[in-house]
Amino acid sequence: MLLDDQECQLVLVDYQARLMPAIFEGTQVLANAVRLARMAQAMQVPLFGTEQNPEKLGENMPELRTIITECKGRTLAKMAFSACPDGLVDWLRPPQRQAATGGNARSLPRHLQKAVPPPDRPERNSIVIAGCETHVCLLQTALELLEQEFEVWVVTDACGSRTERNRDAAFDRLAGNGAELVTTEMVAFEWLRTAEHPMFKPVQALIK
Repeated sequence: MLLDDQECQLVLVDYQARLMPAIFEGTQVLANAVRLARMAQAMQVPLFGTEQNPEKLGENMPELRTIITECKGRTLAKMAFSACPDGLVDWLRPPQRQAATGGNARSLPRHLQKAVPPPDRPERNSIVIAGCETHVCLLQTALELLEQEFEVWVVTDACGSRTERNRDAAFDRLAGNGAELVTTEMVAFEWLRTAEHPMFKPVQALIK
């Protein structure tokens, strides 16, 4: 199964100013997160960020916040380690139009759901996600997205923890629970699929 840019959303977790200096290989981790954000911008993939307790840990790095703003994305301030309890799932799922009776499609009996108009925007069920720390906020967010029946693709070279051991333990656990482990370049070339894609050269330039 390959990634399809038309079915994806990108979530970048907690690349915060007071956290990144402590992250193992943090400079490269951040550089790959910026590449992912720029790729999403080029491919028109919806982009979201999260920030853990920003009053204490600061906002996400300015280069990421700038791209998210340019993409008309949003950044979720959270206190829970997983972003899901604070509203990420609602952002990732399209709002349902109301049926004529005023009810929501998901609350209707199954035999009546076909009569309800489709969502206001297409559903994108593949979540490409990366962030810090891998074994805490990234892990808990990804596992809860899997519980919510999203497909979860973790971009390993854009993830970081303070120690390599914690990072790698998180990857093992994520893979064991059904997440796909990928790299920044894998995401790029699967979104493109062909050298004839109109965005091939701009995206290729990002990863050279």
